[in-house]
Amino acid sequence: MIINLSEIMSVKGNVKHIQAPIELKNFCMEGMEYPFANKSYVELTLSHVGERQVRIEGEAKISLLIPCNRCLEEVENEFELKFFKDLDFNLDSEDRIKELDETNYISGYNLDVDLLVYDEILIDFPMKVLCDVNCKGICRECGTNLNKSNCSCKEADPDPRMSRIRDIFNNF
Repeated sequence: MIINLSEIMSVKGNVKHIQAPIELKNFCMEGMEYPFANKSYVELTLSHVGERQVRIEGEAKISLLIPCNRCLEEVENEFELKFFKDLDFNLDSEDRIKELDETNYISGYNLDVDLLVYDEILIDFPMKVLCDVNCKGICRECGTNLNKSNCSCKEADPDPRMSRIRDIFNNF
C-alpha cells in the first residue's frame, strides 16, 4: 500500500491513524521465499511534527513459515513489529547520504508500507530456526527425518587420518 505523506504535511500538527493491509504474498530473502502463516494489518500513526517533518509510528503482528535448520520442517515464527521513524523532507539527497539515511520505503512523498514492513522483518529475522531444541535433523545418506523415524543406514566410517585426534578426545 502506498500512502501519500503530503496530505499529512498540509496541516500543521496533523495526525492520521491508518490501518494498512500487508500486500506482500511472501517474504523473500537470499533467493528463498517464506510464506506468511498469519498477517494482520499495520497500525500506523502519521504525525506532522514540524516543517516538512513526519513521524511514523506503527506496529503489526505477523508470522512466517521458516524451515528448521536441521530437519527442514516448517516452523511458524511470530514477529511483533514495532517501529518509530522520523522523516525530514528538508534534507536533500546529499544530506541523507551523509547521515546514512536508508529510507528505501520513501519515494518522493509516498510511503510504501510493504517495503517498510519488509525492512522491519529483515531486521528481526532469526539467524537460526529450530523446530525443537533437541531436533535430530535428517539422515545424511537417505534424508529421513530422524525426529519421526529411524533409518537403516549404517553409520559412516570415520576418516582414518583423524584417528590420533579422536584418541586424544576419547582420553579426555
